[in-house]
Amino acid sequence: MVQKIRIKDIAEKAGVSVGTVDRILHNRPNVSVKAREKVERVMKEINYRPNRYASALAYNKSYTFYIIMPQHEREAYWQELEVGAKQACEMMNDFHVDVQIRNFSRFDQQSYEDTFREVIESQPNGVVVVPSELSTTLPYTNMLHERNIPFILLDSYLPELKPLSFFGQDPISSGRFAARILMLVASGEQEVMLMRHTKDGKAASNQQAWREEGFRRYMADNHPGIGIVDFELPQSSKPSDIDCCLDEFFAAHPNIHHCITMSSKAYIVGTYLLRRNRRDIQMMGYDMVNLNAHCLREGTISFLIAQHAFVQGYGCIETLFKSIVLKEEVKAINYMPIELLTRENVDFYQRTLI
Repeated sequence: MVQKIRIKDIAEKAGVSVGTVDRILHNRPNVSVKAREKVERVMKEINYRPNRYASALAYNKSYTFYIIMPQHEREAYWQELEVGAKQACEMMNDFHVDVQIRNFSRFDQQSYEDTFREVIESQPNGVVVVPSELSTTLPYTNMLHERNIPFILLDSYLPELKPLSFFGQDPISSGRFAARILMLVASGEQEVMLMRHTKDGKAASNQQAWREEGFRRYMADNHPGIGIVDFELPQSSKPSDIDCCLDEFFAAHPNIHHCITMSSKAYIVGTYLLRRNRRDIQMMGYDMVNLNAHCLREGTISFLIAQHAFVQGYGCIETLFKSIVLKEEVKAINYMPIELLTRENVDFYQRTLI
């Protein structure tokens, strides 16, 4: 039976008080360099590993983490992130961890800044940030640094902001992967359609813009003879307007049989094709949301690239918990796998960590 090592035992071996050992274990101030060296030497000699979970429970402190993310529809990548974050919160319920979600209006800089300012004024213990443009986000992440509030970047990695950690895909690699897969079925085509989810011609997120860059690079390098025809889908488009626009698009481009989007909205074209009973055209896109999965099973979406949105949401909160509550080192960059889903394997895709 392994003998339990007590703080009292460490104190006796190091020749210091129990209070000194306790302060060192919890990274509290007012400890001399000499005393710290003695205690750390003893802990190394006896291979002492503190029970951080027990210490955190005994501390009996409450923690509030905020997530700053765009407003979104129910069927979206962001919803999966929220579900993952909330489940992480439930798993840490004994440690009095609370997660608050604050949404900003996409493409509205004032909304983004107001939301960020509100979160900072709430004095959170940690923040998960979906960054906007670097120039817009930097002043607020600087405020977090000034207040010693750790933050995690989600979806888009901007190293200049110096986050505690990052969760998301490598978008350039993801875009190149998407192009490679599309060309497995479309290499004989003259043109392919790229659906761009935009406002005023601007991509809906940094991640989508960078994926598109990777996609276009791959196509230019490997399939320069295949044209990429853009289909702009404004954020405010109504379903009836979308159907009319798609009718016009495919009438004008009868030779296009393969389409792709860098967003989680592949189902917009997928469900259109189901309504029109078109089986000569297929869509490809991102994310395992229910409507995308339905179109994949029905055959109007050929492939989906999964990026484990649920795991990202869970991982962000778990990482803040480990760093802030348990005082553990955490991984700085957490790239999500680039996984391919088809109608044959979609039912086996796990949204959870299990």
